[in-house]
Amino acid sequence: MLNELQTELISQLEKFRKEKIEPFAEADDHAEKFRMDIFKQLGALGFTGMTTPEDFGGVGLTYQDLCTALIELSKSSVSYAVTVSVSSMVQSIINEYGNDEQKSKYLPELASGEAIGAFALTESSAGSDAASLLTTAKKTAKGYILNGSKIFITSGGIAKTYIVMARTGGEGAAGISAFIVEDGRAGFSYGKKERKMGWKVSPTRELIFENCLVPEENMLRKEGVGFKIAMSALDRGRITIGSIGVGLAERALDEAMKYALERKQFKKSIFDFQALQFMLADMATEIESSRLLVRQAAKLFDEKRNDQKLASMAKLKATDTAMKVTTDAVQILGGVGYTSEYPLERFMRDAKVLQIVEGTNQIQRVVIARKLKGEYDS
Repeated sequence: MLNELQTELISQLEKFRKEKIEPFAEADDHAEKFRMDIFKQLGALGFTGMTTPEDFGGVGLTYQDLCTALIELSKSSVSYAVTVSVSSMVQSIINEYGNDEQKSKYLPELASGEAIGAFALTESSAGSDAASLLTTAKKTAKGYILNGSKIFITSGGIAKTYIVMARTGGEGAAGISAFIVEDGRAGFSYGKKERKMGWKVSPTRELIFENCLVPEENMLRKEGVGFKIAMSALDRGRITIGSIGVGLAERALDEAMKYALERKQFKKSIFDFQALQFMLADMATEIESSRLLVRQAAKLFDEKRNDQKLASMAKLKATDTAMKVTTDAVQILGGVGYTSEYPLERFMRDAKVLQIVEGTNQIQRVVIARKLKGEYDS
C-alpha cells in the first residue's frame, strides 16, 4: 500500500513526465539527446536528491519513496530514471562514506539537480569480475596519480562528479580505493560515446585517466575500502534498477491492454481471444510479483536490514519481467508494435540492458545461490 506522500509523488511525476518528457521522447531517442533542463526541473521538484539528508540539500526521504518515484518516471523514460538512480547512488556513497567536508562540497549541487553524479567501476578487462580492475592510483606528495580507463559509464560526459574505483595496493579487492573525481580535472578526459541499442537519451562514455592528479582529500575513507564501497552501492543500485524495470513493464502492459481492447479482428476486440488474455494475465502477475519484491527489498534497506539476497532477487525478477513483458507487448500489437508509431519498440530496447547493469542477472543468480548455500551450511 502506498502512503499519502508516495501517492503525491506519483501524481507530481505523472503530470511532469506527460508534459515535459512524452512530447519529445521519440525524437530525443532518435537524436540521442539528453535534456539537462529536464533533469534540472526534476531537481527543482525534489526528485534528484530524494534520499540525501536535508542538511546537505536533499529531501531526506526513504528508498521506498525513491523506488516509487523511479517506477513512475520510467513509464516515460528509462534514460532519465537511470540518470536519477545513478546520481542518487553517488550521493548515497558520499553521504555514507564521505567526511563532512566532502558532503558539504559535493552533495548540495547533486541533490538540487544542478549536477549529475556517475559511478565508475567497470573496465574492459573487469566487468563481472570487478575486483580485477587495472586502473591505478599511485600516491605522491601532492596526491594520487590516476592512470587507466573505465568503460560503459552511465552519464559519462554530462556528469560533474564521478566516484572512481582505482588500485592503490596489491591484487584483488583489498587493493582497491574509491576517489571523487571532478569533471574538468587535468588528465581526465572522455573516450567515444557508445552507440547503443537502448537508453539512447542517457549517454554512455569511456573515462580516460592519464596522469590525473587527484588530491588526497578526494579519497573516500581510506585506502583499501573501495571495493566494499562499490559493493554496498550496487546493493542499493539493484533495488532502484529493479524499480525501473517495474515501471517500464507497467507502461508496456498499459499500452498492450489499450491496444487489445481497441483493436478489432474477426468482428471483436482482440482482447476477447483467450490466447491474448492469458498473455496479459501473465504479464500483470509477473509485474505485481516484481513490485512486491522491490518494495520489500527497499523496506528492509530503509530499516537498515539490508538483505543482499532479496535485493538480487528483486533486480533479477523485475528486469527479467521487463524484458519479457515488453517483448510480449510488442507481440500483442503485431506489426505496429515493431514500428516507432508506438513506444513499445523503444521500451523493448530499453529493457534489455536492465538485465546487464548493476551486475548481470547471471551474477544475481550467483549471489542468490551463495546466500542460499550459506543459509543451509549454517
